[in-house]
Amino acid sequence: MIRSTRSALQADSEDEIRLTPRARAKAERREEILTAASKLMSKHGFRGVRLDDIGQAVGVSGPAMYRHFSSKEDLLMEMLTDISERLHAAAEAVVASESDPAARLEGLIAVHVDFVITEPALISVQYRDLEVLPESARRKVRSLQRQYLDIWTKALQGHNPALDDTSARIRVSGGIGLLNSSPRFPRAPREYLRHLLTAMVRASLTAEAE
Repeated sequence: MIRSTRSALQADSEDEIRLTPRARAKAERREEILTAASKLMSKHGFRGVRLDDIGQAVGVSGPAMYRHFSSKEDLLMEMLTDISERLHAAAEAVVASESDPAARLEGLIAVHVDFVITEPALISVQYRDLEVLPESARRKVRSLQRQYLDIWTKALQGHNPALDDTSARIRVSGGIGLLNSSPRFPRAPREYLRHLLTAMVRASLTAEAE
């Protein structure tokens, strides 16, 4: 669920506490819509899903959907921008809270492993439908992704100062790419997958070239 992962990705819960009951209910329904949309689009693709289909999945009539999103494109834009912002914010929080290089790197791994395990549908949608976004939104997502990779690269170099930028970026890109391919893996128990993915990405980050 998009909402359930927010806490794991260091979401700002104080804003939610300040919401009125009506505003909170609207925000929760909006999250339900985003979650349903990610699952449907993951399965059928952006063009294979109508706004009415998403509304039916959460019990919202077609006209009522427009109280939350002006269009299917608007919904996709929020979905993909939101996850990039959350991952970036979570990575920054890890860096700010962990001074030990090894712990910092482990924290970044844990953030992304949690994302791919709890929100695999979003990975599929982002991989397939990012190009559907308007150019401005696409640039924003790409910029956040580059900044996220930069955080990982600096953390890896902090852990292993011998790595130059190219070597560090190759390892980071390979490790994150490995994690993002996990929705296509065979189904497995969540905790088994969590431990296995953590070990795999750790190994890719610390691999030595012969």
